[in-house]
Amino acid sequence: MRGTVRGIPETRINGGNNMQPHKVNPSLLELLGALREASYKNEAPIWKEVAERLENSRKNWALMNVGKISKVLKDGEIALVPGKVLGDGDITKKFDVAAFQFSQSAIVKITTAGGKALTIKDLMAKNPKGSKVRLLK
Repeated sequence: MRGTVRGIPETRINGGNNMQPHKVNPSLLELLGALREASYKNEAPIWKEVAERLENSRKNWALMNVGKISKVLKDGEIALVPGKVLGDGDITKKFDVAAFQFSQSAIVKITTAGGKALTIKDLMAKNPKGSKVRLLK
């Protein structure tokens, strides 16, 4: 039977006919809706791209270390990681990063260097058009 279990969508597991409930993070569902709305309202395709990446399986989400972000980010850009930011590596400059999740060590390194660790929703509120935002994969 297709449908929902206590409001949670069901999905097919391993391509078989056996329906298993799939737990969905309510904050992720809320974020996906907000991303799509912001993309449409502000004519900013970056938010649609982020929503599509976060709709994928978590094993396909981006995992990015702060050291790599520090190397690839140009001055004045804000990094956007549709996944999780990890704390490996050294930060050589001040920068802001938005992501769905951060490790504690990543937050400490970013804030110690003078940058900000933002949620994706905070970045959308701060920069609705998504200008000068670099999407890191």
